[in-house]
Amino acid sequence: MHPEVAAYVLGVLDDADLQAFERHLDSCERCQSELRELQDVPDLLDDLKLQPSASEDDDPPISMSR
Repeated sequence: MHPEVAAYVLGVLDDADLQAFERHLDSCERCQSELRELQDVPDLLDDLKLQPSASEDDDPPISMSR
């Protein structure tokens, strides 16, 4: 995966890099495919921010147990 794809999805490219990546994206099917896979990530991250965090009294998930 190109790091620029993730940076593009998250909106962290500066203007010059954004323009260069968008030109590249026009002709790169691999990046277009990666972009489709990641397009929901910003919304998912926003949803996570809105979820209440676990309190210190809660037990961790079993997968995090030692």
